[in-house]
Parts: sequence; structure tokens; C-alpha cells
Amino acid sequence: MGELPGLAGHHTAVAALSAQYRALPAGSPVRLAKPTSNLFRFRAPTGAPGLDVSAFGSVLAVDAEAGIAEVGGMTTYEHLVAATLPHGWMPTVTPQLKTITLGGAVAGLGIESTSFRNGLPHEAVLEAEILTGDGRVITARPDNEHAALFRGFPNSYGTLGYTLRLRIELERVSPYVRLRHVRFADAATCAAELARILKDRSYQGETVEFIDGTVFGADEVYLTLGDFVAEAPYTSDYTGMKIFYRSIPDRETDYLTVHDYLWRWDTDWFWCSRALGAQHPLIRRLWPKRYLRSDVYRRAVALDRRYQATDRLRRLTGGPAFEPVIQDVEIPIDRLAEFLDFFHREIGISPVWLCPLALRGERTWPLYPLERGTQYVNVGFWATVDLPPGGADGLHNRLIEDKVTELGGHKSLYSTSFYSPEEFWRLYNGDAYRPLKKEYDPDGRLPDLYAKCVRNS
Repeated sequence: MGELPGLAGHHTAVAALSAQYRALPAGSPVRLAKPTSNLFRFRAPTGAPGLDVSAFGSVLAVDAEAGIAEVGGMTTYEHLVAATLPHGWMPTVTPQLKTITLGGAVAGLGIESTSFRNGLPHEAVLEAEILTGDGRVITARPDNEHAALFRGFPNSYGTLGYTLRLRIELERVSPYVRLRHVRFADAATCAAELARILKDRSYQGETVEFIDGTVFGADEVYLTLGDFVAEAPYTSDYTGMKIFYRSIPDRETDYLTVHDYLWRWDTDWFWCSRALGAQHPLIRRLWPKRYLRSDVYRRAVALDRRYQATDRLRRLTGGPAFEPVIQDVEIPIDRLAEFLDFFHREIGISPVWLCPLALRGERTWPLYPLERGTQYVNVGFWATVDLPPGGADGLHNRLIEDKVTELGGHKSLYSTSFYSPEEFWRLYNGDAYRPLKKEYDPDGRLPDLYAKCVRNS
């Protein structure tokens, strides 16, 4: 395995972090000091110091023969991709935003267009080194004494511990990705064809290795089907004035380098950069290209939430109150059309992102209990919705939660949630979570999952 900074430095960093933990006042809460976040549960700054985990943001080693990487838990996918692509490899699932960390994607779930065949990022993990809530540094594998934690760590959102190092599988790449944008007149027709593609792993007799979709309206639904190719007649560039999602209705076929394919959504945060003016041609020409990035937009939104600038402007101009509706939900494919009909009628956000997924193998993950053998479709929507007169904040999010539960789906927990404790623990397997919490964080130095994801504490 060709080492980059090497594991020796990692062991030194682990010792230093353990010393930091021991120096905390007994029984005090434990948190991390992190420069970036992709969560949409905004909390007021506490002022309390956090554990410095900056030493865990590197790719430690890449085995270019076996297709395995050793990665610090705080490493971003941007850095991982930069280290693996020169060797002809990529992560089995590369979440769309560059500053998502490996540890975040494992503990909080990540997804992308290979998820229909590779599952979620944690399914590529061979071994996880974890700083637990009680201060131990343990190595969890599927076949050792910490196997229950290995299975229960995904969707724990840092309430059982933090990943310091991951050993992960990689996937071979070709230089280019060919895209085919296929339009459907309604969600039911799209879902039926998607089910067939997922079964055959092909479309019109040609291999499909990547799948996602974009819903522009009830009568305009696209699947984007990708496959690796060794050569391309041209390559498009969506990192400057051109905007990727706008190309979908205009082009039946497109070609991107594998690097640009992996980050096709990041430049404009899917389509959310338009809310910040970054898609206006004049503003875009003046906006430095290096700042056309999801983490820049996310920081702008965090500042807006903190100082309530948009809220105040709406009140001054007499505009209606609004509710952020920023969610990703997993819907069984045979209920997708029903969910989208509800969504268009009751919520009205567009575009909407689609991404099929299924469990990769025989192993299940108790805190996000997807059914083995069931094909799901992730539906992602990120915008604000006007509230009716007298409507309380949370109105639309609660409607979505109820519908997802009714249809046998699951909701990701990176954003606001409104479940009662009883419903939450039923949906996210409190019976599996509580023994892990007792074993690895008996003094409650970390918040529990409900407190963190619903109460935002």
C-alpha cells in the first residue's frame, strides 16, 4: 500500500486526541471543532471548545493494486477523489458535495448515482477506527468484538462516537462518463422504466453504471443514465458559466471527464445557487470561479439563518412567512409516483432530485432499516415554501414525514425533523440503538440520536 503521509503520523494524532479528551472536565459534553458542515440543523454557537480533529483530514494510503484506501475520518471526498483518481480508482459512492467528509457520510449516510448497485458509503467500509463517547479508541470490523457498533454506526450522527480512520473499498474508473438524458411524461412511466433498468442494468441494450433523475414538473421527469467510456468525442464544462441541471432538458447525450462527472452538482449546489443570485449571468461573470462551490453557498445560508436577514426582508416588504423544506427521503420504487403526486400537490418545490438505491449485499444496518431486496428511490428537495396565513413553521415538513412513513419509506436526519420520541425510536430502531449507547457512551458525553436530530441539542 503506497502511503501518502503514512500511518505513523496518524497514530501520533490519535494519541494527541486521546490526551485532549482526557483533559476535558469530567462528565462535560464532547463535541468536535470542525470548519465545515453539510448538516441543515443550524445551532447557535455554544462558545465551548471542541476537540481539534484537523489531523484526521488526510488520505493515509492508497493501495492501487487492491483498490483499498486508508482515510482519516475528517477527510473530504474532494481530497479522497484527488488522491484516488490518478491511480484509476474512485470511491464506490461519491456524495455530490465536495466537503462532505468520509466520517460524515458513514455516520450520517451519503448517496449518489452508483447507489443502485453499490448501496451507501458505509457499505464499502472494511474497518472503522472510532473515538467512542467514553473516550476509548476502538477498531470496529464486521467480525470482531465491536461488530454490533460496526453495524450500528451508520445513521448514528456522532452520538456514539467519531470516526478517526476508515479502510474502504474503491472502484475502477475509465477516463470519461457518457450521459443519456431520457425524458418521461409522468412519474409513473418513469418509475416503471426505472424498475426495468435497475433489473437489467441496461437501457436500449447498453450498460448503465450511473443513474439519477431530475423532476422539473409533474409532466417533465428525466432519468440521467451514465456509463464509463475510454474515449469521448467532446467534454462539457459545467464549472463556469454553463450550469449542469439546465443542460438536462437540452441535450440527449453528453460527455464529462470522470472528475467533472463526480462534481457535476457541486458547482451550483444542484440548483440551489440560484437563490443566492449565482446563476444570474452578470453576477456569475463577476463571481470568482473558485467560489462557485457548495460549501461557500452553505456558509452564506448559515449566516442568513443566524442573522435572519431573509426573514426581516420579507417582513419589511410584506411578504408571507416561509418554511425551509430541505430533506432527502427514501421511497420504495413502487410508491414513487404516489409520493411525487402528493409532493407536487402539497409542497410544490421544483426541481426535485431522484437517486435509486438498494442494499449492496446481505448485511443490514439497524439504525436505518432498509429492507433487503427492496429498491428505493431517494427524493431530494431543497428550497423554501410559503406558509399560509396562520400556518406554523414545520407544517410542510410534518406533512412530508407523515407521507414518507405512510408509504414505507425513510427520511435522512441531516435536516430538521419533527417526530415524537415514540415514533422516532420506532422508525430508527431504538431497540438496537440503546444497547450501543449504553456500551460506548454510558455517561452520555454525546447527545442521544433523538436529542441531536429532532431537538437539535
